Amino acid sequence: MDLFASERDDDAPLAWRMRPRRLDDYVGQQALVGPGKPLRRMVESGVVRSMILWGPPGTGKTTLAEILAAESGACLEHLSAVMAGVKEIRAAVERARAQQSRGMATLLFLDEIHRLNKSQQDALLPHVESGLLTLIGATTENPSFEVNSALLSRARVHVLTSLSEEELVEVQQRALADEARGLGTRRIHVEEGVLGVLARAAAGDARRALGLLESACDFTQANPEGGETLRREALEAVIGHQASAFDKQGDHFYDLLSAIHKSVRSSRPDAALLYMARFIQGGGDPLDVIRRLTAIASEDVGNADPRALPLVMAAWDAYLRLGDYEGQRAIAHAAIHLAVAPKSNAIDRAWHQAKAFAAGQPQLEVPTYLRNAPTKLMESLGHGQGYRYAHNEPQGYPAGSGHDCWPEEFPRQRFYRPTEFGQEKRYAQIMAWREQLDAEADEGGE
Repeated sequence: MDLFASERDDDAPLAWRMRPRRLDDYVGQQALVGPGKPLRRMVESGVVRSMILWGPPGTGKTTLAEILAAESGACLEHLSAVMAGVKEIRAAVERARAQQSRGMATLLFLDEIHRLNKSQQDALLPHVESGLLTLIGATTENPSFEVNSALLSRARVHVLTSLSEEELVEVQQRALADEARGLGTRRIHVEEGVLGVLARAAAGDARRALGLLESACDFTQANPEGGETLRREALEAVIGHQASAFDKQGDHFYDLLSAIHKSVRSSRPDAALLYMARFIQGGGDPLDVIRRLTAIASEDVGNADPRALPLVMAAWDAYLRLGDYEGQRAIAHAAIHLAVAPKSNAIDRAWHQAKAFAAGQPQLEVPTYLRNAPTKLMESLGHGQGYRYAHNEPQGYPAGSGHDCWPEEFPRQRFYRPTEFGQEKRYAQIMAWREQLDAEADEGGE
């Protein structure tokens, strides 16, 4: 398979034409492709291991797979999980067997691997395990949740990050200078700051940065002495008010989201609304705001105001139902509520502590009395024996340390510690009252 066409294709988009052919031409992801880093070492050794590339769009996942195949001398099979079924996977396996008989290795690049269903993943697994296929999966979703554990255990996950503004500017500069595949033959002079504006509008996506540059170069002006000039005012036609809104003070996409989050956390509704307005008017997606507010509802408000999370979800639903113009008010409604609400990060702290504890206790088992007993064998093993149904207990609470549901032989830990703010103060009182019931029950049993 010819991965990289040698001839220039003027009809192809600039982003396609400028895709790197070698690892040395690759921009960004230095933690993976830099000297001595994992993918660089694979290329140098000629042995590519199965992997999953996890990162946002436009960070070079497909390009990396093509480079790894080309530089290791392997054949590349390219499938999209959206279009491919078990039939297509089996066909790729048969082609890999044919290549293997000729002494050739096969890399299977599976785009959007998170969309594979269980039967498709099962069809793939034995061939990855046997080494017939080297899997390179690409995903924008967390593979821990979307890829089954058997397949995940046979592939190392490499995390790709959004490209920085400087890296995106470098990508655009290469395209402007490249006469063979880029825009070099046009001799385009770009006014100072223009590439930075385009880079910020691309929000870490190299493909989008090149697409914006290509569109902007449709509005160049001819120079009397030859060549063309791309002026700043041309950006209005390409990215509209985003050209000024995101560039007045060099604000970045993630900087504004961070400012919204920290303003809400600091209980400053006016500042939160200001940064929200700037973000949306600068071309940001209002849904990115509501996603951030959803995180805030649990991370920074929590049980200090239990209404916060359902109210944010209602605002999200209202935005989708009302449309953008009316829906933006629902998002502002949610932001104001979160900013004014009492704050607690007790849920966030408790969840981090619970995860850390569980990670350090691989031998943890569920107490026998909490286990289900759907069969006679399980019942004979004592599953479910001693379980006390809370609704049959006095005050709806099975008091006593003997029924604290904590795993046996592990020291008791306290993860959730309610604050004295808002509704959480009431939670603290309820928990203290139940602890008193436990103490009384334990004393009575002695």
